[in-house]
Amino acid sequence: MEVILLEDVKSLGKKGQIVKVNDGYARNYVLPKKLGVEATAKNKNDLKLQQANEVKKQQELLEEAKALKVKIEEKPVTVSIKAGEGGRTFGSVSTKEIAAAAVAQLGFEIDKKKMQLTDPIKALGNYIVPVKLHKEVTAELTVKVMEGK
Repeated sequence: MEVILLEDVKSLGKKGQIVKVNDGYARNYVLPKKLGVEATAKNKNDLKLQQANEVKKQQELLEEAKALKVKIEEKPVTVSIKAGEGGRTFGSVSTKEIAAAAVAQLGFEIDKKKMQLTDPIKALGNYIVPVKLHKEVTAELTVKVMEGK
């Protein structure tokens, strides 16, 4: 019997695959546990439509990420930090402060978890912070760290 998997099954296959299984295994395990449905012509057609829809959604997300990348790379974000004599800073600038400054200055939200800052910024100057927007799109946000009060 052919079955379309609705979820990943460890020894069988991944979600959306059409696999051939024994009739008893399908009737007693796969179908009752809603891990798959019988691969009828209607179900196969529904699967094709779902996959086409998923590809379209992924393409739209990629286009949105590319548009956001252009917006992010246009303008720098300025962050103020307390500094003492000789430019020594008190504390550091983390992704949380950068995200808050981006909302205030650029007008749109950047998720702090998507910023790939290896270490917090502990000195004044200009920094490039990579922002992973999509698995294929990474923007470079320019952060200017200035002395503040």
